[in-house]
Amino acid sequence: MGPTTDDDTYPAAAAHLPTLTALEAHLVRCRACPRLVEWREQVATTRRAAFRDETYWGRPVPGFGDEGAAVAVVGLAPAAHGANRTGRMFTGDPSGDFLFAALHRTGYANQASSTGRGDGLRLTGARLVAPVRCAPPANQPTPAERHRCAPFLARELGLLAPTLRVAVALGAIGWNALLASLAEQGWHVSRPRPRFGHGTEITLRRPGDPSGRVLTVLGCYHVSPHNTYTGRLTPSMLDDVLLRARTLTVS
Repeated sequence: MGPTTDDDTYPAAAAHLPTLTALEAHLVRCRACPRLVEWREQVATTRRAAFRDETYWGRPVPGFGDEGAAVAVVGLAPAAHGANRTGRMFTGDPSGDFLFAALHRTGYANQASSTGRGDGLRLTGARLVAPVRCAPPANQPTPAERHRCAPFLARELGLLAPTLRVAVALGAIGWNALLASLAEQGWHVSRPRPRFGHGTEITLRRPGDPSGRVLTVLGCYHVSPHNTYTGRLTPSMLDDVLLRARTLTVS
């Protein structure tokens, strides 16, 4: 008998799931972090005034995008009134508006807006993932919550591995979670671990891999309003990172 959905070992069972569809079905049932479960459901019940007539998703948020992606964009966690409301990563909040506009400009998205799961948005060549899949209070998951949720990111990256060539980490938390996950999967990550920085680029290899395949990790400031409203991250800066990712996938 496997772990129940509220068992703290439930996420670890993701390691054996055979497809992204199976991973999504498993992930959305997770209740392993009591604080996050309470918060995501409280937000979904009380709702923000602007969305009071909507039914919130209120569950863990799966990855979104191309199942044969060459580029993974790694965020942090769903926003309380964004993805926790819409059920799609980076959808329905200012961070998502900024990101999807850039994905559209650089040829990864078929449209520049992201309003909800049924809006027709499609990604080609890119997939959005996160190290934490439930909206955390104050956008701050605890170290224990990040650790408990890590198997979901690891399995998603593993299932994407045949086509994945570049990972774009949005912010230091995404960067560190990504490198930790890749190291566990056999990619050589130097010690001390490379530090996050906007525009940082590192190339990883798997020792003993006869294919010689490499994975490039790119650092980018997070698309949070704190960064985009202050000009720390501009549209052209994000475009440059995404265009660099495209160049790396076709070279």
